[in-house]
Amino acid sequence: MTTVLIAGVFGKMGKTVTQMIAGTADLQVVAGLANGEADTAAFPVFQRLDAITVTADVWLDFTVPAAARVNAEYALTHGMDAVIGTSGMTPADFDALGQLAQQQGRHILIVPNFAISAVLMMQFAAKAAQYFPDAEVVEAHHSDKLDAPSGTARATAQAISAARKAAPLAPHQDAPARGEWIDDVPVHALRLPGYVAQEEVYFGGPGESLTVSQVSFDRSSFMGGVALALRHVQHLPDSLTVGLDRLL
Repeated sequence: MTTVLIAGVFGKMGKTVTQMIAGTADLQVVAGLANGEADTAAFPVFQRLDAITVTADVWLDFTVPAAARVNAEYALTHGMDAVIGTSGMTPADFDALGQLAQQQGRHILIVPNFAISAVLMMQFAAKAAQYFPDAEVVEAHHSDKLDAPSGTARATAQAISAARKAAPLAPHQDAPARGEWIDDVPVHALRLPGYVAQEEVYFGGPGESLTVSQVSFDRSSFMGGVALALRHVQHLPDSLTVGLDRLL
């Protein structure tokens, strides 16, 4: 049995994950962190880190970037491995948490997107970038998502850049409509009601084009990846892992 403490337990993802875990035989939610929100639960829910009296095998975080790093530091220094589903943290945050995890003999897994289809999309995009160095990323999320571009879009752009074998043919343009340039890949972010999460990567070459796309219609699409991360984070070979690729 793997025990779990969920930070952001009363948020949309927190509630969906709680329901998913309730239907499994090998995962159990033993506590939550609610950041002052009022709700009911079948397990203790704490409002502050210094009030927590329960420990777990894994800390699962669905909060906001400013809180996620502090929460992860708490988890790693209190005997828990950590799975971070909160996007928007910086590379400096990743490095600091990786070093802390190594010092504490723990593991931290930071996941830009828990949807298996999104992980595969990033892998397909990296493969295509070897042959089509000209690429642009367009992502759309629900209007409540705070960070833009999304962590998935950033990770996709970085994967494309790392996989390229040639420089893009299209000239670099600084016009605002060209999006944010991440590792020389334009990324465009849409925030609209009615969406959950989706991403398209457009590749262009002389006389041809290729599009790779992924859509999450609802949050159930993330649950398989969440369960996979909770079950295996303790067995990862490295102190810091980014993305679910190592678990597939």
